[in-house]
Amino acid sequence: ADHMPIADSVRLGREVVIHHPALVNLYGCTVGDGSKIGAFVEIQKNASVGRLCKISSHTFVCEGVTIEDEVFVGHGVMFINDRYPRATADGTLQTETDWHVVPTRVCRGASIGSGAVILCGVTIGARALVGAGAVVTRDVPEGAVVAGVPARVAARQPRG
Repeated sequence: ADHMPIADSVRLGREVVIHHPALVNLYGCTVGDGSKIGAFVEIQKNASVGRLCKISSHTFVCEGVTIEDEVFVGHGVMFINDRYPRATADGTLQTETDWHVVPTRVCRGASIGSGAVILCGVTIGARALVGAGAVVTRDVPEGAVVAGVPARVAARQPRG
């Protein structure tokens, strides 16, 4: 392949599996040992994915997102890093200098169902489960199951 969408600025751990490297867009990010990245995934600069994670196809991980170890991210999950997005500032297209990144954290062992949207500035607790299609607008407690729009605690998972 002449063009690799995995930029030189990417730090990949050992035994990272990317089945279709020509169909991902990774730049300025870190991916930990043993993680799997599906097709049509974008991981932007200053984002990190931990060890033994699974990032399913069509997922967007934007700048400012930290995904800790052993996290499952389903298909088509969208992370957002700007609470008040605008195309323009003073009549011209916005640039990076017109906004600042709001960080988001997904803690160890959490799972995010397909089609979920994760707003910026939230923390998804360890071993929490975000249901498919949920819109997470605030922190998710450790071990909780959340679902819906906006996501609300639906259950507590048994420990283990």
